[in-house]
Amino acid sequence: MSLTTLATQVLNGVSFGGLLFLVSSGFTLIFGLLRVVNLAHGALYLVGAYVGIATYTATSSFVLGAAAAAGSVALLGIGLERTVLRRVRGRELSEVLLTVGVSLVLADLCLALFGGDPKQVDVPSALAGSVTLGGFAYPRYRLFVAALAIALAVVLYVLTQRTKLGATIRAGVDDREIANALGVDISRVFTGVFAFGAALAGLAGFIGGGMLAILPGADVDILLLALVVVIVGGLGSVKGAAIGSLLIGLIDAFSKAWIPDLAYFTVFAPMALLLLLRPSGLFGKAA
Repeated sequence: MSLTTLATQVLNGVSFGGLLFLVSSGFTLIFGLLRVVNLAHGALYLVGAYVGIATYTATSSFVLGAAAAAGSVALLGIGLERTVLRRVRGRELSEVLLTVGVSLVLADLCLALFGGDPKQVDVPSALAGSVTLGGFAYPRYRLFVAALAIALAVVLYVLTQRTKLGATIRAGVDDREIANALGVDISRVFTGVFAFGAALAGLAGFIGGGMLAILPGADVDILLLALVVVIVGGLGSVKGAAIGSLLIGLIDAFSKAWIPDLAYFTVFAPMALLLLLRPSGLFGKAA
């Protein structure tokens, strides 16, 4: 393998890992910090993609498309958290069955409203084309996705580890009764975090539409990869989601290039091995 091919695959892995982080960061906030088993996260990704593409098509504004994707799914997340998920909070099996049902309903609604043909985001001219890196060309949009993921990682780390809001969330997760006794409205905080995590899923759907085709079934594919990332990185760890996304992105890129017949095996085998050796993940807290 030439150096150019190697560098291309590395950048493919980094950019795809960036997209995975956009999805899994919201997932780890909801699943890890709030202890909500939201298996409808992939469907939120799909809804955001379709809403963003429809808005972008109608307005010709990439920014408005991204805002519509994130905003609409945030509102959907608030509705789900307040109307159905709050009623089964703490009952893991009920959460799993309920969110699986929600994901199926949302996927069918997307199919009915937007059809089954693959859709993709037309990359705006500012992000279209390629840039030359060390003698080879690479798509500018993929570099944008990687840069966006890095910026989001910094923001989330500061938000969860260096602010009062982050301390409040962690306190609510560790001991909800004490936090309530101190005057913190944990229910409102949790609703806000759920909405934020859902918004990240919607934004990821629209941004991912510039790299991957959006079609029925894409929600399941992205949910499985997000699960792998969160399990590898550790529940509730933004750093773990970032490292896990990068690892899975690189593994996915090289396995598809070298051994495409075993692409899924090479992604899920490290997860299975890590579950045996370190069930809490690379950066998760041991129970």
